[in-house]
Amino acid sequence: MSGDTRAFQALAATVGESITARLADVEQRLTEIVEARDPGATAPALVTLRAGGKRLRPLLVLTCGAIDDATPEAAAALISAGAAVELVHMATLVHDDVLDDADLRRGKPTVYAENGRDAATQTGDMLFALAFMELTASGDSAQVRALSDASSGLAQGELLQREDAWDATVTRERYLRRCLLKTARLFEAAAQLGAHAGGRPELAEQFGSFGSKVGLAFQLADDVLDVVAPTEVTGKTRGADLLDGTVNLPLIVAAERDPALADLDLRAINTPEQAANVCDRIATTGAPDDVLAEARQLVEEAKQMFGPEISRAERQVLSSIADQAVGRNA
Repeated sequence: MSGDTRAFQALAATVGESITARLADVEQRLTEIVEARDPGATAPALVTLRAGGKRLRPLLVLTCGAIDDATPEAAAALISAGAAVELVHMATLVHDDVLDDADLRRGKPTVYAENGRDAATQTGDMLFALAFMELTASGDSAQVRALSDASSGLAQGELLQREDAWDATVTRERYLRRCLLKTARLFEAAAQLGAHAGGRPELAEQFGSFGSKVGLAFQLADDVLDVVAPTEVTGKTRGADLLDGTVNLPLIVAAERDPALADLDLRAINTPEQAANVCDRIATTGAPDDVLAEARQLVEEAKQMFGPEISRAERQVLSSIADQAVGRNA
């Protein structure tokens, strides 16, 4: 059985075969959007696209838009919106790798590592542009506003992260604000896009609040993985946050329990071995387990947010997507 077949079966078991099949339509649309550009310019973007991922954000679009019951026109709008939100996510990954000087992403060389800073920056810029070209074709200002607000939040969150770099005194409140902007806002937008593209604008606020909580949980779980998971699981160097000066919640919690970690000079961590040693010290405090528990609590809170207008079947699929957010991130 191929890796792609196993991945499809796992996804189908989680959200159902029909939505999984429509996600394949989003994947096809992503390929069409990128391949429609000049091949020389889009080769690095295709590498990013083909690296895969769980596509949680497009899944939110499709589910919140009730694609199983959608008209052909609404289904096409949902597939387009799902592609747009994933293009923005892809753009942020490429830009993050430039800022973080990252060599690996999902176990493969990054666009930055293979093509250099300028090409990677331009690739990310192009992916952002393609996302909005795709979405504006819908003529729906509510969709464009949702994605543009999220993109603005992404930029603000990144600026905060750069401002906080190497500062071991960053507070929990500051960290959470950054994560709400940098991660949760795009999940929120994905859910809102689904509601609007699926002809259910009255549910946009409710779905958006769900997406925000799930996005925050996703980020907390991702931070835990950075501390405890080996490279073969995450596709990134263990302790990558430490190496690029990013203070995450496991470190903040651990520093409250271990005075030596509170006095840590992050700029002195220069090698994967040093980062792994600090990760071991963070894990010894129990901080990763507690942060993961916080992420799971956020997911449970998200599941309780739906009113009676959300069907049981939809609740089940959305709950499965939320559970994935605190499982293995992608």
